[in-house]
Order: sequence, then structure tokens, then C-alpha cells
Amino acid sequence: MAKQTISISVSGLRKSYKNKEVLKDVNFTVPSGTIYALLGSNGAGKTTIVKILSTLLKPDGGKISINDFDVVYQEELVRRCISLTGQFTAVDEVLTGRENLNLIGQLIRLPDVKRKTEGWLSFFDLQDAAAQRVSTYSGGMRRRLDIAMSLMVQPQVLFLDEPTTGLDPQNRIIMWELVKNLAKQGTTVLLTTQYLEEAEYLADNVAILHNGEILIEGTPQYLKEIIPGRGAQLNFQTEKQAENAMELLTKEGISVESIEPNLPSLEDVFLTLIKENKEAI
Repeated sequence: MAKQTISISVSGLRKSYKNKEVLKDVNFTVPSGTIYALLGSNGAGKTTIVKILSTLLKPDGGKISINDFDVVYQEELVRRCISLTGQFTAVDEVLTGRENLNLIGQLIRLPDVKRKTEGWLSFFDLQDAAAQRVSTYSGGMRRRLDIAMSLMVQPQVLFLDEPTTGLDPQNRIIMWELVKNLAKQGTTVLLTTQYLEEAEYLADNVAILHNGEILIEGTPQYLKEIIPGRGAQLNFQTEKQAENAMELLTKEGISVESIEPNLPSLEDVFLTLIKENKEAI
């Protein structure tokens, strides 16, 4: 089996603002073509990490690389292979959706701008509104256009800082599917989020960030399995069997259709770890 390449490598990352230590020895790696979610409350340090990875902010210490390029000493090379969609949409409301995409393509001197513009309009289901001014777009449409503009540069690594904040449930699900499809096409995605269900649905790996430190990371399934004492769930063939299970299971030899671990939700894991961390302080 071929060794999986690493798109993002972070080792010993530290950052302080004046006397406040925001990031404390943060370490993680993101394999190419995967989705990595930084999960944390407001003020945990998620956006600071994204700003450092995207060369918008200098770290105080540590070694950070994108596709083997150092974000401090090779920032121009890093910028050629990344794109960033921030918490707030950066679209021109006076222009149409198509004009926004065309403008980005022209600014970066992208070849075949027209074809790529139409391709992303189609990918994000914006063809019907392409000729309308963005001021008429819904929040979900603006967010999709915002990400489409980030993708015009064809990044190998895409940073999404709380991409579904403010979206209604329907548009949030649409956005999730779009992000999933980007990863399937080979784009490495690092996203920050406060929505636990978002991290659980999207991410190959999740890191829980609290007070500038990663408390734990792993697959959503692994994080659920580390919380002990949840017992098991028994599924019986009929409701009557379930009602009499405790009394008849041993005596009558009732067969159990399946036994599944009664795992906690990712929210349970998050809240438990945050509580334990506070108690340890």
C-alpha cells in the first residue's frame, strides 16, 4: 500500500497576543484529500490556527508546512497551493454571480476563465442565478458563491473557517455535500466549526481544541469510543420480546437480533472532555 502523503503538518505551534497565550504547543497532521475538522468553542484558537496556516499571521514558534512548504519562510509557495474562505462572505453584491467569478479569474490570470466560471456555477448549482446581482442572493447562495470564488484558483488545500455559520439547516446540508465532493476530487479540506454534527458528518478526523490546546484527535468513531460506561443497546425481533426481555432472556432463550455499542454522541464527547479539562485546572 502506498504511503499516504501529508498536506498539512503542524508541530509545536505557539501564538500569543500580548500576555495572552492563545495557542500552546499545537500538533497535528492532515493527509492529502481528507477533511480535518477543528472543533471548539468561541475563543478556543480555531481561527488563529487558520490564519497562521494561510500565511495571514506569523506564529511565535513551531514548524508549520503546507505541501512541504514552510508557512513562514516559503509563504509565496504556500499561497500558490491554498485558498481560504473566512467566516464572512467576501462577494461583491453589485456584481452578478458570474461577474464575481470572472473577476477572480482575471485577477489571477487564470486560463480559460469562462469555462471554469461556468463549471463552478454548475458545481454549486448557481447557473439559474448566475446573471443576477449578488445582492438578490440568499445567505446560502452567497456562501456557495464565496467558496466557488476560493476554488477558482484550483487550490490543493482549502481552509473553511466556520463555513455554515448563519445558514439554515437545508443550506447547511447542501454545503456539507459540496465539501464532501471536493474531498472526493482530491482537495484537502481543513474546516473549523462549532457545530458538532457538522464535524461528525464531514470529517475524516476531528480535533477538539480548548484553551489553545488540542485535547484529543481521531476519527469521529474513535472519539465516541473513548468515553466509557455507556453500556450496550439490545435490538429484539418483536416489541413483546423487548418488554419481557429481562424476565425471559435466560429462562426462555430468546435470541437477540443484534448487539450494538451504545456510543455517546460527539457532543457528549466534547462536553465531557471540556468538563474534565476544567476540573483538572
